[in-house]
Amino acid sequence: MAQSIYLGLMSGTSFDGVDGVAVQFVPGQPLQVLAASARSFEPALREALFALQTPGHNEIEREAQIANQLAHDYALTTNELLQQAALKPSQVQALGVHGQTIRHQPTLGYTRQINNPARLAELTSIDVVADFRSRDIAAGGQGAPLVCAFHAVQFGAPDETRVICNIGGISNITILAAEETTGGFDCGPGNALLDYWANLHLGTPYDTNGCFALSGKVNENLLHTLLAGHYFALPPPKSTGRELFNSAWLNIRLEKFDTLPPQDVQATLTALTAHSIARAIAQFASRCQAIYVCGGGARNPALMQMLGAALSTAGLAHATLSTTDTLGVPAQQVEACAFAWLAMRCVTRAPGNLPSVTGAAGPRVLGALYPR
Repeated sequence: MAQSIYLGLMSGTSFDGVDGVAVQFVPGQPLQVLAASARSFEPALREALFALQTPGHNEIEREAQIANQLAHDYALTTNELLQQAALKPSQVQALGVHGQTIRHQPTLGYTRQINNPARLAELTSIDVVADFRSRDIAAGGQGAPLVCAFHAVQFGAPDETRVICNIGGISNITILAAEETTGGFDCGPGNALLDYWANLHLGTPYDTNGCFALSGKVNENLLHTLLAGHYFALPPPKSTGRELFNSAWLNIRLEKFDTLPPQDVQATLTALTAHSIARAIAQFASRCQAIYVCGGGARNPALMQMLGAALSTAGLAHATLSTTDTLGVPAQQVEACAFAWLAMRCVTRAPGNLPSVTGAAGPRVLGALYPR
């Protein structure tokens, strides 16, 4: 592979906006981030995306219109990246865009990330690679998490067993065991329930700096009830989304705790994310020496504090806890970098999945190409 420049765009299950990067790949060298951009979604778009999580009236047309709006936001982010890096569209090999997940049902044989990649190619004059998850699902896999293959290339070390923990709307881990097969899976809710509860009681899209959680106390009985959910006991490969961990799932479990102050529920939901991650690592990567967090959750001091405590309780006090910033990639840029990398793999016809993670029948080239 010759030196090449790719863009990556990621909008995840937190529904907060789109992160973008311009990345240069050079054979035998670490990737170089040339530019990075983050664009928040307008409240109306965010509400429309939430509404598409459940079946509703005229949803096919609503989905198509939202996909067009997403393409517009993706194009604006792309232009910001080009300007920052002083690049022309012709200098970019391809743009990898994940799209916005509104359904993820691998057991039923499908996943749905809304997007209009043809429109995005038209708006940017750049080749677009999209729809990364479907090929893995067609091969019998979960279609998620897909970032593990990138984590292995970017963060693996021959002399240290590491865990890369991404905390977006859903949390997932990648197990980078020295001289062993890479593993990984979705642990459970990341920020999804935290954001829902903060929006319900504070009117804000998320719990800024974890202050709402820090003002409350963890209720151990509620935490036990939440951790008793069936998904947590399933063996990998497994993946999940808002189809399971949503307001309905939470409200059923809150029925016996209706007198709890809202801040105590927020603290307990934060503990749920921390303990589900810690338990997953303790069960499948107990010998890890270091844990590196990326995604929006890395910016939540309350969550990071509770994660450290949960890891210690789970017998992982020996493992250091930090963010991927210490490995050279800022926590908020990791997933966007992953989709730039996956776009590069698609263009060069190289596999982008890890069957050991997703359960697919074998390595597959992921993504569909929309020429400029």
